[in-house]
Amino acid sequence: MRSVPRWALLSSGCAPILLAGGWTVAALLEGPAYDPVTQTISVLGAYGAAGSRVMTGAFLALGICHLLTAWGLRPAAPAGRVALAGGGVAALVVAWVPAPSSGGSLYHGAVAAVGFALLALWPVLAVERGRGAPWGLRIAPSVAVTAMMGLGALWFLVELHRQGSAGVAERLVTCVQSTWPLVVVASCLRHTGGEGSAPTG
Repeated sequence: MRSVPRWALLSSGCAPILLAGGWTVAALLEGPAYDPVTQTISVLGAYGAAGSRVMTGAFLALGICHLLTAWGLRPAAPAGRVALAGGGVAALVVAWVPAPSSGGSLYHGAVAAVGFALLALWPVLAVERGRGAPWGLRIAPSVAVTAMMGLGALWFLVELHRQGSAGVAERLVTCVQSTWPLVVVASCLRHTGGEGSAPTG
């Protein structure tokens, strides 16, 4: 099986930290006017927002991390790597086309939706069906995490429509989406290390 370079652990590990750190700092800059329970992350990166530069930087960093991880995740099926890279590109586009200061943006919303979909689907598309596949690339955990992200995205849409806890739902989904590449990379490195270790006893 093709090995994963160790730098992929850095790129995948930085993704959730930079994203969560970005929305935390941007929310602090925004002050009490911003409600993280009901308002989305895009509000923090909107034109004129106090934390827009921080949030834009976080989106850019997230996109670069996903692109690097997709490049390094050689044991994964090509379709999954392409989907993960596509999610990274979507994050870059979201950074370059922020939401307006008030109201919605069809283009921004469409790009964000495509990014959500690609990052939800990539675990299933990346599955390796061989008997010796790393845990993170096996069918059962991949289907489970894709289903979890799909349900989370559905919850986000419901909360957004009813003007409820959309911020909480979005953060939960994006946390899972940004963390799963790290889980997959770690499982691949552990798998490769196990194969290369000498038998004992």
